[in-house]
Amino acid sequence: MPSSVIKNLHLELARYRNRLKVGVGFVLALTLILAARLVYLQLVKHEHYQHLAESNRITLVPSVPNRGVIYDRNGRILADNFSGYTLEITVARAGDLDALLRQIGELIEITPRHLRQFKRLREESHEFETVPLKNRLTDVEVAILASNRYRLPGAEVKARLFRNYPAGEGLSHVIGYIGRINDRDLKSLRETGKIAGYKGGTHIGKVGIEQYYEDILHGRTGFEQMETDSAGRAVRILSQTPPIAGHDLILNLDMELQRVAEFAFGDYRGGLVAIDPNNGGVLAMVSKPGFDPNLFVEGIDPAAWKELNESIDTPMVNRPLRGIYPPGSTIKPFLALGALELGLRKPSDTIADPGYFSLPGSSHRYRDWKKEGHGVVDLHDSIVHSCDTYYYRLAVEMGVERMHDFLARFGLGSKSGVDLQNESSGLLPSKEWKQRRWKQPWYLGETVIAGIGQGYHLATPMQLAAATAMLANGGTFYRPRLVKAIRHSETREERAIPPEVAWKDRFDPAHLAHVRQAMVDVLKPGGTAARAGADAPYDIAGKTGTAQVVGIRQGAKYDASKLAERHRDHALFVAFAPAEAPRIALAVLVENGGSGSGTAAPIARAVFDYYLSGKKPEGVPILEDYESAGD
Repeated sequence: MPSSVIKNLHLELARYRNRLKVGVGFVLALTLILAARLVYLQLVKHEHYQHLAESNRITLVPSVPNRGVIYDRNGRILADNFSGYTLEITVARAGDLDALLRQIGELIEITPRHLRQFKRLREESHEFETVPLKNRLTDVEVAILASNRYRLPGAEVKARLFRNYPAGEGLSHVIGYIGRINDRDLKSLRETGKIAGYKGGTHIGKVGIEQYYEDILHGRTGFEQMETDSAGRAVRILSQTPPIAGHDLILNLDMELQRVAEFAFGDYRGGLVAIDPNNGGVLAMVSKPGFDPNLFVEGIDPAAWKELNESIDTPMVNRPLRGIYPPGSTIKPFLALGALELGLRKPSDTIADPGYFSLPGSSHRYRDWKKEGHGVVDLHDSIVHSCDTYYYRLAVEMGVERMHDFLARFGLGSKSGVDLQNESSGLLPSKEWKQRRWKQPWYLGETVIAGIGQGYHLATPMQLAAATAMLANGGTFYRPRLVKAIRHSETREERAIPPEVAWKDRFDPAHLAHVRQAMVDVLKPGGTAARAGADAPYDIAGKTGTAQVVGIRQGAKYDASKLAERHRDHALFVAFAPAEAPRIALAVLVENGGSGSGTAAPIARAVFDYYLSGKKPEGVPILEDYESAGD
């Protein structure tokens, strides 16, 4: 047998031993690595992984607080909460979303409106957020969904608190509404460091008092430490930090007075603000038309949103705060006081009114509302009969700068500071303003029409009401305030919000008395608002006003019947009562209402009659829906 095929046993054995050593070394190395890893995990990273394990076992569940309730001054509920169930979808866990929606539709009623709303909210939400599909589920629907939960991945029934606004359209611009938190809200909450307080929350104040007092109404979120099993099901509660409900708000506003004012408006569009001239409390605030704030709580239907935004009546505009209108003749008492204070007129000074005014060297006639004129007119008569010619002349003598400065002392041209957002400052024109805005000089003819509250001059009903309240109390400008007090959610103690004096002005008492008496006589026989003041058991001091919407050519006569309804003059009225010791001051603006005496003044009379005498117009709805909850 050839020697080449004879095995070398010593060589084979050596090779085997070498392989064995390598294998044993490799196993030992792996063992050492595993041991080192175990030491690292068990000793070095013990706390970290213990925390992770606890996190898997323990879930931190936020508890959303009850939102504060809003009451009127007499304890009637204007905004409160009720609990209900909602079906919500987590899109990221739903798989085939269309199939899931079809399945749900086979179990409970899902309308096209629910689907449209779901689609819109889904577009505004993040992938892992729950999106409501249907709110206010019935007990039967909750039972059906619970028994079929295993077939509905990503769908769950949640208990939620819903906001309710029993006043509906009437207080939509005052109370406002809450809505789902969107990206802009999240950005604001992060920037202000408040994001932690909204964990688990889905809604935030969007408009009105709900927005302005969000920090007070929202409350503080609570948390529950929940032990869960491997499937994520709750086993037991380990610890609990209860939520703290938001504080309640008590308004200066009187809901009975508010409804009287709304009723007096009828089908007219416009705004009304009534203020207590002794402290600035807002007693009523009407914006017609309004909208139903309950539509926004659950997410408004796109069709309803489109209808509101495209309506020619602009129901989403807060007319008392955002509506800007020429003040018309309502500024005449202020200018009359200015003429006395600046020494430009004495009460006995008179002019001859032929029914028009012309500037020297000009043939253009600035017409008086009374074609044949008022004859001989003094300052008292100029207010009582609303003589335009008197104020054309006064404006030229006073000049636009002194007019601007004096009217600014009553807050015109500035925000009133009411506790609502997005207030307009209106416009109090001056030479400097026109040059800055239009790069044009001021013309004397513009001064003439400014004397009767026309031209560039624009004011909000809130500004006119606040200015009238200042005239009523003798020179103190109080910041208008809707909220009267804050009631603590736990102690139930009420903290009154004190009146805020923005500034005080000094006027000669004799000058004030003369202007006030003329305003009283406006509502007496012979005055422009005599019918509105007839048989009143108290004295009303007021001034009518009319603001042009479209111009009338020189020499033409205004005829409302020949104009489209929306081209007719706006009607205004400012007043306070009782004249000798004012308790209420107001401004009324009726869009395209024609005459202030015929349209706006009767609305004011209805408000005064109820507030001062308890007399209510026939047909005003009973307010049984607004009774106090017992607090």
